[in-house]
Amino acid sequence: MPGCCQSLPFLYDRRSHMRTLLILLLATASVTADPFKEIVRPVFAKHCVKCHGQDGKLKGKVNLLQLKNGKQLSAQPEFIQDLIAVLDAGDMPPESEPALESKTRDRLVKELKAMLNAAVGTTKSLAHTPIRRMNRFQYNNAVQDLFQLNIDVFALPERMMREHGVYFRPETGKMPDQVKVGSRPLGKSQLIGKRLHGVAPFPQDLRAEHGFDNRGDHLTLSPLLLESFFRLSQSILDSDDFGPKSCGIWKQFFAEPAGAGDLPGTIRERLQPFLVRAFRGPVTREIVDRYALQATRRIEAGESFTAAMKGVAAAAMCSPRFLYLFDGAGSGTGVEELTGLELASRLSFFLWGSGPDEALLAVAQDGRLREPAMLEEQVDRLLRDRKMKRFTDSFPAQWLQLERIISSVPDQQRYPGFYFAKYRLSMHMMLEPLLLFETILVENRPILDLIDSDYSYRSAALANWYGDQGRTKVRTPPTTIPFDRVSLTNRNEGGVITSAAVLTMTSSAARTQPITRGAWLSAVIFNNPPEPPPADVPPLPENDKDTAHLTIRERLAAHRDRPDCAGCHTKIDPLGFALENYDPTGFWRDKYENDRPVDMSGVLFRRHKFTNVLEFKDAILKEKDRFTRAFAKHLLAYALGREITPADAPALDEIVSGAIADDYRLQSLIKQIVLSPPFRHKSNPANPSP
Repeated sequence: MPGCCQSLPFLYDRRSHMRTLLILLLATASVTADPFKEIVRPVFAKHCVKCHGQDGKLKGKVNLLQLKNGKQLSAQPEFIQDLIAVLDAGDMPPESEPALESKTRDRLVKELKAMLNAAVGTTKSLAHTPIRRMNRFQYNNAVQDLFQLNIDVFALPERMMREHGVYFRPETGKMPDQVKVGSRPLGKSQLIGKRLHGVAPFPQDLRAEHGFDNRGDHLTLSPLLLESFFRLSQSILDSDDFGPKSCGIWKQFFAEPAGAGDLPGTIRERLQPFLVRAFRGPVTREIVDRYALQATRRIEAGESFTAAMKGVAAAAMCSPRFLYLFDGAGSGTGVEELTGLELASRLSFFLWGSGPDEALLAVAQDGRLREPAMLEEQVDRLLRDRKMKRFTDSFPAQWLQLERIISSVPDQQRYPGFYFAKYRLSMHMMLEPLLLFETILVENRPILDLIDSDYSYRSAALANWYGDQGRTKVRTPPTTIPFDRVSLTNRNEGGVITSAAVLTMTSSAARTQPITRGAWLSAVIFNNPPEPPPADVPPLPENDKDTAHLTIRERLAAHRDRPDCAGCHTKIDPLGFALENYDPTGFWRDKYENDRPVDMSGVLFRRHKFTNVLEFKDAILKEKDRFTRAFAKHLLAYALGREITPADAPALDEIVSGAIADDYRLQSLIKQIVLSPPFRHKSNPANPSP
């Protein structure tokens, strides 16, 4: 199990203890040498205070002259993290100032990381994950599992890819050569699927900015929404489609018992396991009796047994213990290990988007789930289950921000092949990166394939688009679309960053948008989202005769001249222009419409020069550990349902190290997330339960 230098409660085995002791001893030696006095302050004085403190100049409202010693700096872990980010990415000092020597930069970053680890280790705290309700996707899954439904509860447009047939079989470790899929958001016919008739969902939960739709601080429950949950639960159980054919527990829960035996006893006997599954943990006799009494009174009032059991099931679905995700009360004094049941729920909602099954509940209740070996065994079991399809239906689309392609409408006169019948090629484009992600997960491939892969899945229409921009016409079914696995020999293709979906959704109708593409790369690939632009920055004029002879790089040069824009442009422009060889629909080009050649050259992180897309991909792969950490940070935020803070930094270091040791494989990274201290611990007030 991975160790951690964050605090002693996180040490579980002897190897971890020894590693942590060594780190602490090294940190102590470093502190004794006073790195702030010997390294940090001299570098600040030579390269930084000119803009950050000297003569009252406070760019970014940062005054480095106020820092008199290492203790002052260590008291500001978020500021240390910001310093590490801008220094490690080469954003500071700015291009207009003398650059830091590589050795100096590396040593400074190393010492700042040591200070950060020591600072958060001293506080012995983690960010609190607030109580939150299930989002719409999780609610659908939880209800399906509770009643073992073989159909959806309601339509879910946020599930961007619809599976036709059963191709997703993670237990095989192999994706098939052909899959049949559909795209829900861009084709109304895709919403006509097996679901409960007459059940209307509550509003979709939107993705948090630079985050996910399961963020605890976004998932509140107003009285109005609580009332809608009550109506929803009733409509589910009253649906004409809710019956013996669709409900797997019908016979053992809803069906009229044979004979005239002990009816109250039968009701309690059926309610006990149902409530354990619904509430994701043990229930007291008092709670079972309360629900049983409600059912008995309904029957005495003339309702059928089935109707009465539907009534109590609906009531259970409105309980906070079903609707809310929360960790139990803590001591309020620091970080504590999750209970087995808390860990089971956190794990199952991370990977399955639903509550734990009976097997996971069993090892949670007897305490074994908290043992690293058992936890690892359960992670492996969950990863092999078909319910992992829910993870691939949720995380990758949100991470890639693929919902943006829904509003992409390239100019129809310029790109007529993009449109066919009443559909758009974006229906096909959005599925390619999702199928790539599923392949990496199922086959346990390195996450580096997300940057540069030699394989993909493509429909005939999408393959034609990459080949000749749709000039070759093919018959395209609007619903069930075959996607074939293809080998890629051209490295201009492959991975997500050069996928037609990403390139199209980061463009306008008529031209590419290097700033948008650069911001996407910075936020998604490197998890370093830029600040929003100033409100008074005018957009580039479209169809302007005065600038028609210019390249986009030349037209955007004016933005870099603004002092309040230059800092961000230094970071995002090289990223965005690196993709300039792809037009607004992802098709390769060497020249603009004005016959000017495309110049995509640049420097990544002020370290790696590139003159073509292959060199750009190679530059990213030279920074593969940086990408791995950025991706792990996204994944950890999704797993925890909260923002990542400086206190999580030591754990992220351990997660990344573990993934690197196993060749950057996705399943290994997921396992390291689950075994990490932030995932296995809580930092709660004394009474967080609803």
